[in-house]
Amino acid sequence: MNSNVIWVEFINMLPIILCGCVLPIIFIWMETRRKMNETNARTQIVTAALEKNPDMDVEEILKKVSRKPKLLKEKLLTKLLWGCITSIVGIGLILYGFFLSTQEIHIAEDAQTAIGFGVVLLAVGAAFIINYGVGRKMLAKEIEAEESKTTTQS
Repeated sequence: MNSNVIWVEFINMLPIILCGCVLPIIFIWMETRRKMNETNARTQIVTAALEKNPDMDVEEILKKVSRKPKLLKEKLLTKLLWGCITSIVGIGLILYGFFLSTQEIHIAEDAQTAIGFGVVLLAVGAAFIINYGVGRKMLAKEIEAEESKTTTQS
């Protein structure tokens, strides 16, 4: 095999390698850095507060400074959102694949790839939507209790 052909194939594979390997590593690194920065900021705030007034309650300060956890309803709605997004993108890719297959050019590989990715995304979206429906039914009492707890606190 010619070395130029190898380089051309490597360059063609480069976006796949970057999206499949490097991009997830960068996202994980960025999320880890964000969490570390939040923790450091909270630590500095608590330290400064304790330096000014050593008699303060540390737990109370941490409750005020820390981020409030998401409610069950918010988590379920996020699943519904992602389910809708991935389903719509999947349907779009499937339609795009069918569109490519009907063209005069007949780009069979591209059409099959688009349809394949579309089916996978549609399945993932359906799984999110099913997860939302099942979770809503199973956690109905817990969601109601959370809502009544937050209304009484306000």
